[in-house]
Amino acid sequence: MGTLYAFPYTGRNGLIGRWNRVVRRWQRGGVEDYALLGGRQQPRLLPARHPDESLEVSEPHIHLPGLPEAFAGYRIVHITDVHYGLFLPLEAVADTVELANALEPDLIALTGDFVTFSRSCIEPVAIVLGRLRARDGVFAVLGNHDFRVGATAVARALRREGIEVLRNRHTMLRRRGQSLYLAGIDDLRYRADLPRALRGVPAGAPTLLLSHNPGIIEQAAAHRVSLVLAGHTHGGQVNLPFFGNVYARRRGGMRFKLGWDCLGATQIYVSRGIGTVVVPVRYRCPAEIPHLRLLPATRALHPPVYPRDVAPDGRTRCTSST
Repeated sequence: MGTLYAFPYTGRNGLIGRWNRVVRRWQRGGVEDYALLGGRQQPRLLPARHPDESLEVSEPHIHLPGLPEAFAGYRIVHITDVHYGLFLPLEAVADTVELANALEPDLIALTGDFVTFSRSCIEPVAIVLGRLRARDGVFAVLGNHDFRVGATAVARALRREGIEVLRNRHTMLRRRGQSLYLAGIDDLRYRADLPRALRGVPAGAPTLLLSHNPGIIEQAAAHRVSLVLAGHTHGGQVNLPFFGNVYARRRGGMRFKLGWDCLGATQIYVSRGIGTVVVPVRYRCPAEIPHLRLLPATRALHPPVYPRDVAPDGRTRCTSST
């Protein structure tokens, strides 16, 4: 039946016991998260730490046609759907940052939903995410929950911490005289404007797109984007036998709900993300940090290769001819 990637409901370390401790810590304010912020003000919303064993680092090797030689082996850490708040503590966000930095990536991509409901969570999560480090920088786009809470406030807080927020625009990455374009759009259900984001990108240039919602894939394929990195679906969050992805079904079903896929010449990788919504439970769907490696394609398009035996969606790994 799989592992319950959250916690049992009973006992001191179960859902009820943890929830009681959450309430007690919330009531007394908590000192632990305050220390994580270096003494800066933070909200009194302090649940227990998300269990480490529920976080998985996947390692897809993505083969991109037209990838410049200078970017062969380029490594991207993708973090999405943090949902800092009642269900995920700041300690867990800090652990995620520490793990991401330890991977020493070339670039870190954040694809939205940094908070869930409360504006008071914006600054604390931005401060902790501001500790992320990558050779070419940390780039972010906003998700639907960020817009509900306050898109301008979220973007401003991230920028204060040195994170570049791509709101319907692009930037150019340079290595040894060669270029790779990185574009980002606002959430698909709010102010997404892909044509604006790609304005000025040369036709046929290799382009990566950050989008919270994988539903952008059709537009991205029409514009011949090379690779989309997205989140939003949580990979289903709760994957029940014979029923499938509960969270995706709530959203009306999604073809591009987790892992690698493609539409035409455009590839997409949808991460299961870090946090949860509705209930603090993941079942047969562990949280994920993709550590992607970009490689030149030896033919027009083929699925990624995983160094390990099983792909992050649980299927037998994809194979590729080289």
